[in-house]
Amino acid sequence: MAEDEDHVEGQNHDSDEDLIDESEIDDAQFEDPPDFVDSLTDKDVALAGGFVCPSSNDDFNSLLVVDNVPEVGPDKIEKLRNVLLRIFSRFGKVISNHFPQSNNGKTKGYVFLEFSSKEEAVAACKATYGYALDKQHIFAVNLFNDFEKYQSAPKLGKIEPIPYTEEENLRWWLQDPDCADQYAMQFGHFTGIYWNSARTPTLIIEREHWTESAAVKWTPKGTYLATCHDKGIILWGGKGFDRKMRFTHRNAKHIDFSPCERYLVSFSPEFLEQREGDDQTEPIIVWDVRTGKKKRGFFCEPEAIRWPALKWSYDGKYFARITKAGQDDAAISVYDSETCGLLDKKSIKLPCVKDFSWSPGDHVLGFWVPEVKDIPARVTLMQIPSRNEIRSKNLFSVADCKMFWQSKGDYLCVQVSRMNKNKKVSFCNFEIFHVRQKLIPVDNIELRDTVVDCGIEPGGSKLVVIHGEGARSSASFYDLHDSKGQLSCLKTFEKVQVNTVSWSPNGRFVVLAQLRTSSDGILEFYDSSDMTLMGTGEHFKVTDIAWDPTGRYVTTGVSSWTVKMDAGYILWSFQGKCLRQEQIDNFGVISWRPRPPSLLSAEEISRIKKDLKKYQRTFDAKDRMSQSKASKEVVEKRRKLAKDYANYREQKAKIVELEATQRSSLRYEDEDENTEDDYVEEVIEVLIKEELIPID
Repeated sequence: MAEDEDHVEGQNHDSDEDLIDESEIDDAQFEDPPDFVDSLTDKDVALAGGFVCPSSNDDFNSLLVVDNVPEVGPDKIEKLRNVLLRIFSRFGKVISNHFPQSNNGKTKGYVFLEFSSKEEAVAACKATYGYALDKQHIFAVNLFNDFEKYQSAPKLGKIEPIPYTEEENLRWWLQDPDCADQYAMQFGHFTGIYWNSARTPTLIIEREHWTESAAVKWTPKGTYLATCHDKGIILWGGKGFDRKMRFTHRNAKHIDFSPCERYLVSFSPEFLEQREGDDQTEPIIVWDVRTGKKKRGFFCEPEAIRWPALKWSYDGKYFARITKAGQDDAAISVYDSETCGLLDKKSIKLPCVKDFSWSPGDHVLGFWVPEVKDIPARVTLMQIPSRNEIRSKNLFSVADCKMFWQSKGDYLCVQVSRMNKNKKVSFCNFEIFHVRQKLIPVDNIELRDTVVDCGIEPGGSKLVVIHGEGARSSASFYDLHDSKGQLSCLKTFEKVQVNTVSWSPNGRFVVLAQLRTSSDGILEFYDSSDMTLMGTGEHFKVTDIAWDPTGRYVTTGVSSWTVKMDAGYILWSFQGKCLRQEQIDNFGVISWRPRPPSLLSAEEISRIKKDLKKYQRTFDAKDRMSQSKASKEVVEKRRKLAKDYANYREQKAKIVELEATQRSSLRYEDEDENTEDDYVEEVIEVLIKEELIPID
């Protein structure tokens, strides 16, 4: 063994002696002659040596740089790689990826991704720029070539500031001197926007084929009018109702807005069969109203679709959706509206949850879960984003639940349909959650009748329930929190032939109506403050009822979309007085333009109501003018003529004053010295007729 080692060392020694000293090499021996032409390419040389020559890609047009990637250690790099490849592989084949690392092995917060083609890289760059992996990591994605392009950009000269142009006031209608409201009316292929007045509505604008869907829709604060078309949705606004924004979502049939009007949700049944991972448009898309950009898309099961598919919190900060409702793996997913990312990166697992709703005044979710084997049904209130359950109520023998919030979120009313031993619905009761009170106490209203309809007073504490069947129906008024702080029944009206509760948006006044029946269409107008019936009316085959945003007027309509005969509408006062009735061919529907919330405080509103008599004279004068036969256009025309005459007279008076000296110089010198003695007064009496009439 030792001899072998000596032999190897001897060979190594001999080879070292055979090495050539590089300092003795003459470089000129290896230079090509001046007329030599190299016919071999780098690729030929590489192939001769058994290698693959890398292709030159000076443009790097298929290479992406993704910034704001989480910085992770070596043990989590593979997991991060899988997450990013799952996101970006939807846009094409990622043929290579590189995660730069620092000396300690931690990633540097950016990665390189190479796609198989430039088109795929560009599509991925556009779609993922601004993608929120979480709140702290929002991707900034750029093409590698863009860095060099922007670095070599020519220097700009002096930049002139763009002159300021004042934007159009999109809430101009709120400055109407008569404080009139607007409404949209659809009839046939036409859609018109009108000013409301007691006698004759004033047309603002009318267009044919303004929308290709069934109905137009106002945004929650009335800023825009939305219409649906084959190619997508358009928002209209301003005095001329010009196009302000459009969203491309082919064949969108349903739209919904966040309460803050910043986001739009559209639904297209054309893409309902698409599944996650398909390179197609999602059936549900969230849009940014200000920029028109797509925020996020959602896929859904065709049999599980319900509208609205996304439900918004009262301020639009969050939205939520339910998945696999009623199944063992059901869940409620809450998203942050700004990033459209899943809150805390996980859904709220609620096996068999059926439905949920947001509080109109707080970030509180109310949901109910049916009975499962021996576990009772329950209704739960949960705070968001902490996910703390602040109240829960167990229920037994439950067939179904429906939840109704008061407009300020003070009360949650849960209508519970109870089952008997034969598993049939036998009666209903109401569970009233007093959300603003300590520990959230729950009251119970039990009715041994079928509940037809119910409604909570906006901003108040009254609850109206229509219960019973046919001619035996009754309407019961409850106070959820009376002067003693208790739940009490105020009054029950027997034998009422109504099926719908419609509260004024400001509370106190309520209309009980008989809608969508073949009967007379009875309307009953109540004042809930003293439980009095102010008036009654009839509208044959009435299908719709809607209050104006001030609560002064209410319209009932017979839509030709439902009933082919007697289409038209009636305008009523809140006391039940018929103010205007029109029959219109192919009448569709009337949609009142909403008003934004008042900027006045509760104390200021209370003070105005207290001093209302100070403004009574002005209001009475306006009422008399509105009751005159002259229409608003005639009155405005007369005012304009009177104003033009006053201006004309003022101009002529100034001319007379300026020419006074010149006129005086043209007169005789003694003309100004004339006195009253220079004039002769002459009285002429003429006998017209004389007739004697005897008086008995």
